[in-house]
Amino acid sequence: MKRLDVTWAVGRVTIGAAVELLVPLRVYGSERVPRKGGVVLALNHFSWLDPPVFGKASPRPVRFMAKIELHRVKLIGPLIRTFGTFSVRRGETDREAVRLMRQCVQGGDALGLFVEGTRQREGVPGEAMPGAAMVALHEHVPIVPAAIHGTQFWKPGNFEPVSVAWGRPLTFAGLPANAKGYREASAEVQREIHGLWRFLVDAHALGRPRHASPPA
Repeated sequence: MKRLDVTWAVGRVTIGAAVELLVPLRVYGSERVPRKGGVVLALNHFSWLDPPVFGKASPRPVRFMAKIELHRVKLIGPLIRTFGTFSVRRGETDREAVRLMRQCVQGGDALGLFVEGTRQREGVPGEAMPGAAMVALHEHVPIVPAAIHGTQFWKPGNFEPVSVAWGRPLTFAGLPANAKGYREASAEVQREIHGLWRFLVDAHALGRPRHASPPA
């Protein structure tokens, strides 16, 4: 067993339990996430709460990428690195981050990317940046899109419900591993995330039925 697997097993009992206590969470479609092999998880982003919630909602360990400023915060930086998170310098080309992303899926891990590049302050998903598509096209691994809804409203004390919906794995074997291919793949990922998010909005309006299938 990998050291990362052991760390995540401990984290599910500790941090996962805290998430479960503080966040009324419902997860749809987790069976769609491949249990083995390299994969890119393409995620939308509203809140600092999103990484632990997605981690709780994922059926396998996730190696997230986070801005380098977060890694410099005392206690938080060492903690997230323990769970396999690596840093990226936003707003510039970061060759080391690209190398680590590709190395992650090459090693058979799940790479978690918040594809909009930053939190969406308006409370709706934004544009998907090309990073997830670049990794998937070069390394020939699938992308699993996922959406989160509710963390944009959650605050300590109100404990608003939060839901996650996983999409079907997307493969892009017919696209070239260049700028044109990245744009086309990213547009498809964006459409899927937005569709999953709209499904969650509707699910919340209906009281979050326990048994519901995200759009295929």
